[in-house]
Amino acid sequence: MVLELKDQDSPIFDKIMEVVKCCPDIEHIRIKDEPMLSLPGLEIYPGRRKLYRDRREINLTAKEYDILSLLVANRGQVLTYDQIYGKVWGEDAFGDESNAIGCHVRNLREKLYEAEPDAPFTIRCVREVGYCFEVDESK
Repeated sequence: MVLELKDQDSPIFDKIMEVVKCCPDIEHIRIKDEPMLSLPGLEIYPGRRKLYRDRREINLTAKEYDILSLLVANRGQVLTYDQIYGKVWGEDAFGDESNAIGCHVRNLREKLYEAEPDAPFTIRCVREVGYCFEVDESK
């Protein structure tokens, strides 16, 4: 039997484990550990393409998620518009890609800062170059 629970089901999981511990007939329990990237205030689950703040999902579009993942993976480094466009759209930039990227980053910032108003991170714009994801470790 396979039972799959989501992060928000933690109280249910705790109750199940209490019952399981009381049953001597159960010989084997396997808990699937899922890769997760933890940042101050955020949890990113690449396998499910999900983003959470305090166990609440932040709904992102596919492009917003891809941009965030790319920036987080390169945290502290400035990525150019061409680099972002090439990785997220999977093709060479054809002109003024900065507007398309800027629109997605603006929406992404709104969603992130709505979920985490005093966020210890920022997506910094480097004028006419690109973007950089930075974490303030002092917060």
